[in-house]
Amino acid sequence: MRVIAGQKKGHKLISLTGAKTRPTTDYVKEAIFSIIYDCQDMKVLDLYSGSGGLGFEALSRGASSLELVDRSEKAVKIAMKNMNKLQYEDRVKIHKQRVEAFLKIATEKYDLILLDPPYNQNLINATIKAVFQSDILADGGTIVAEHSLQEKIREELSSRIIKQKRYGDTVITILQ
Repeated sequence: MRVIAGQKKGHKLISLTGAKTRPTTDYVKEAIFSIIYDCQDMKVLDLYSGSGGLGFEALSRGASSLELVDRSEKAVKIAMKNMNKLQYEDRVKIHKQRVEAFLKIATEKYDLILLDPPYNQNLINATIKAVFQSDILADGGTIVAEHSLQEKIREELSSRIIKQKRYGDTVITILQ
């Protein structure tokens, strides 16, 4: 896994290992950022962040700040190592907690919210709904949700979808 563009292009990232992890492939990452295109000066929130690959990509492409949220101790330790390796200590906050708990207390506004929950655990719709209910998406902000092909975005959220694209078993849904 590596940073594919921007200031830190080519820097290798430490990945989580194990059967439960599923890092975003470079191909899907490139697709996501070709849709978003400009991250300049954005405040970014990466939910279910794992090792932080998507969030660090946004920083490399010009985002001003990044918050990572993951409940796994192992993921948080690797995200910290990646943060230090990329020398982003002054632009990153890492929260070791459940996404649901973070969203209940969050007060910041974010221009870009990335979310990639574990596949097929019924988290995608609940998380998107919780993001909208928490009112943390800035005016004109974007949510990028990476999810399994088997997980469909509910009808009640469909009016917020601006783009959806399939990459094998992965679907990228962009909402505003």
